[in-house]
Amino acid sequence: MDTQSLRLFVLAADKLNISAAGRQLGMAPAVASSKLAKLEMSLGADLLHRSTRKVSLSLQGAEFLPYAREILAQEDAARAALGLTRQDVAGTLRFAAPSTFSQLYIMPLLPELLDRHPGLNLDLRLSDTPFDLIDGSFDLALRNSALEDSSLKARKLANDTRLLCASPEYLAEHGTPIHPEDLKAHKLLAFRHQSARKLVCKSGEIGHFDPAVATSRLTIDDGLSQKIATLGGAGISANSLWSVYRELANGTLVRVLPDYEVDDRTVLWLVYPKANVLTPKVRIFIDFLLEKIGKSPPWKP
Repeated sequence: MDTQSLRLFVLAADKLNISAAGRQLGMAPAVASSKLAKLEMSLGADLLHRSTRKVSLSLQGAEFLPYAREILAQEDAARAALGLTRQDVAGTLRFAAPSTFSQLYIMPLLPELLDRHPGLNLDLRLSDTPFDLIDGSFDLALRNSALEDSSLKARKLANDTRLLCASPEYLAEHGTPIHPEDLKAHKLLAFRHQSARKLVCKSGEIGHFDPAVATSRLTIDDGLSQKIATLGGAGISANSLWSVYRELANGTLVRVLPDYEVDDRTVLWLVYPKANVLTPKVRIFIDFLLEKIGKSPPWKP
């Protein structure tokens, strides 16, 4: 099977534009259309629906697309193993990550990455709600949780220390907890799908942050929104240090129960399915994030 035609099909599926896909591979529009037609004829399936106004992926094309991506990934990996990788990567990398972390640390870096690699395109899915890496056909994802899925491989990006904090105004009005049991009398901000979090003291004493047994009138599924609500005096919340270290430094947030940390084994992981080959474009993105963030995290205590 002609892998150049497969690469053209994948680009056309990503862009929903055959001419643009062809141009990226140095083909005239007529040549690109002809190559896709020959691919469809060889497969006996219509992969793309074409009209004078738009291009869309057919049902057969949608089913074939992940296999086409995998064939190209295998080719790229084989070339890399032989030292035949092109000097620059090309194609689209599908990346999923928590929106709050991405806004703060990844998005500002992307212009430099794209300048370094003009042939690379990024398809980003940014959300603080849970997602399925494999069902979503992502090349790579960032997860800030304990890694328990045996179908995934991972590289550690950085530690993800969690702690409790509140605004000075909230603590002035409601008092400052001195023991985890005191949290039951406070307003706690709950993150959607959040279970009780274990708190571990430097002395080894155990407590819990559990909105279910306290006054919890606000449930949120976005980390930045939770921080904004905490800054506004809505209550006490559990946050990643990378999200609030600036506010803790300037005093707009205060650490609550400073001798305790949230013990939920969270780490910032860069993960990808075990079944996937680590293609040059994925390797380049991982190395870039490790260089810019993992080497010296700005929030490191």
